[in-house]
Amino acid sequence: MDPALLRTFVAVHRAGSLTRAAALLGLSQPAVTGQIRALERQLGRPLFVRGARGVTPTTLGEELAHKAAPHLDALLALTYEGPDAPATLHLAGPPEFLALRVLPALGPLVAGGLAVRAAYGPDGDTLEGLAAGRHDLTVTASRPRGGALTATPLWDEELVLVAGGRWAGVAPESVPVIEVHESLPFVTRYWAEVYGTGPAASAAVVVPDLRAALACAVAGAGLAVLPRYLCDAELREGRVVAVGRPAVPPIRTYVLSVRAGALALPHLARAHETLIRAATEW
Repeated sequence: MDPALLRTFVAVHRAGSLTRAAALLGLSQPAVTGQIRALERQLGRPLFVRGARGVTPTTLGEELAHKAAPHLDALLALTYEGPDAPATLHLAGPPEFLALRVLPALGPLVAGGLAVRAAYGPDGDTLEGLAAGRHDLTVTASRPRGGALTATPLWDEELVLVAGGRWAGVAPESVPVIEVHESLPFVTRYWAEVYGTGPAASAAVVVPDLRAALACAVAGAGLAVLPRYLCDAELREGRVVAVGRPAVPPIRTYVLSVRAGALALPHLARAHETLIRAATEW
């Protein structure tokens, strides 16, 4: 069986789309389609079901991907060995956590020659990009589904309800809300776990960066639910105050995800191990 056909097959399986796989492989879509059809002719059975929004693997397709992908990744790893091997880590996750925890932890590897390209995005887009091959490692608060991606728990962050000092003593339901999205993901979760209900107010400020939400809280714009690591200094200095102190604060768990078999690549394995080790000190 032609390894080039298997490589194309695995790329399509991971991307879920002939078009996306073609872009990743640097081929035209007709070329990718032709290679998949050639492989299907060799096997005598279809590997994918074509649909309007992409392709879905058949039972045979799933079985072949499960067996072939780790070996192809291992072969690819051989090309990454040696002093002149390329070593670029494509990383994705939430901007605040990457900026303040993940990227600094990778500093020693960068000093040793690793190149890093970081991208920000919501969990769904980030995990989709990982499966499609656009990223090598992702940090998300959601676990990936299916067997194509593997996830390792990385770190638990405590969520804190904070506001500027002018709001000290005011009932939380009476304070304007600062959030990262109109759906109030942080506030809704906090209210549900701490108060057993939903928030009454809509957002007064919506900004898709928790660091900006913290700055708004410091300025007195309202309350925000933030990771403790992000606002710990402001709490110690009194620039914001904790609104209520629940006995069991809400926790959000980050996971570090990779494609199955990708840790055969030495530079990815080193980055993965470095982050897991660094998280024990966060």
